[in-house]
Amino acid sequence: MKRLALSLVAAAVIAGQAMAQDVSGKLVLYTSQPNQDAQATVDAFKAKYPDVDVEWIRDGTTKVMAKLRAEFEAGAPQPDVLLIADMVTMEGLKQEGRLMAHEDADISAYDPAIMDDDKNYFSTKLITTGIVYNAEAPMKPASYKDLLKPEAKDKLAMPSPLTSGAATIHMAAITAHPELGWDFYEGRAEQGANPQGGNGGTYKAIAGGEKLYGFVVDFLPIRNKLDGAPVEFVFPIEGVSAVTEPVAILSTAKNPAAAKAFVDFLISKEGQELASSQGYLPAHPDVAPPEGFPARDQIKLLPFDPADALKNDTENKMKFTEIFGG
Repeated sequence: MKRLALSLVAAAVIAGQAMAQDVSGKLVLYTSQPNQDAQATVDAFKAKYPDVDVEWIRDGTTKVMAKLRAEFEAGAPQPDVLLIADMVTMEGLKQEGRLMAHEDADISAYDPAIMDDDKNYFSTKLITTGIVYNAEAPMKPASYKDLLKPEAKDKLAMPSPLTSGAATIHMAAITAHPELGWDFYEGRAEQGANPQGGNGGTYKAIAGGEKLYGFVVDFLPIRNKLDGAPVEFVFPIEGVSAVTEPVAILSTAKNPAAAKAFVDFLISKEGQELASSQGYLPAHPDVAPPEGFPARDQIKLLPFDPADALKNDTENKMKFTEIFGG
């Protein structure tokens, strides 16, 4: 009897492993990754799971969500997996019951602050926002407060949270900081800052010398500095905000097995090494960052609560508009 029981257990384990390995069929991915990165991600996943046929659609997060919202309204959401820019959007989908928990996902190595406690969405990288300045600038800022010094007056550029998702996350993190808050944004307005557009425009203004100081996502100055651009990126002493490009499985997923395998791949060391090779700061603390980035343990993240950011989003943007104008 004992041998029979052991045989049954062994058979169950083998059957479970076989089921776990049976990852096949069609997987539909909606993503905001750049085309080249999305293709590389899909290719790496398919190399691991050749029996999965991945169909992917790429656009900016706002347009991806508009398409998905229309599909929700029609009662026919298409994607199994969503890989987009920010946790706030994912938090909204979670609260609507649109996401499927992946309870077996291994996130033990990760900072809990960047993962959903209920395992409804999972951060895959850290695209941080800190200080950028022109290499010829007379002041070398180390703190956000340095941007309120006289040397920076009328020499500031910054993306608008009315346009940029990363700037929206940054605004939520900064204004919730006890030593910065809305006073910091009011001080920026008094310094002559005129927030416009996205991160690309801010970077160009500073790299070109039109302005000398500002906020921007890390990879623009860090990558371009390696190619000789006259820019420096600073991880301020207070910390940086981060867009984490989370991945999630929709509750309506038609192929949850393949969707879970896709999530597991992105948060595995192999998937994180892929993110690093693409020039992004990996979310996994044990994976080496790309050239030009400091080690992960040298980067301090500003506290950020996506649920609070979601709740306060409209109020925050109204306050921002009051300070800087529409």
